[in-house]
Amino acid sequence: MITDQDMSAVFHALAHESRRQILDILKANPGCPVGELAKHFDVSRIAVMNHLAVLEKAGLVVSEKDGRSRRLYINAAPIQMIQDRWMSAYSSQFASRVTGLKYAAEAAARQKEDPQ
Repeated sequence: MITDQDMSAVFHALAHESRRQILDILKANPGCPVGELAKHFDVSRIAVMNHLAVLEKAGLVVSEKDGRSRRLYINAAPIQMIQDRWMSAYSSQFASRVTGLKYAAEAAARQKEDPQ
């Protein structure tokens, strides 16, 4: 069970655009070294490390030592636990369908604006 304090840490971590970008990068590149991750951002490596500390505190990122570097992995479990708290199996399926419909409508609108 996820506590209110745990949820607050997750919401705080997800509130910053750079931290969401980090999660996207780690989702696409599991085991990405810290140095490689830092290359994606126009800020210091220290700033990236500070963002990683917030994500790790929230349990959204886990790291493992690999020689002199650290490999980073996304951990989506805290987000799933938050979803499970408010969504029943039925409502989750319904929300997934509504989200799919939203994405399809947005894609159709973009295609209509820019038919190429």
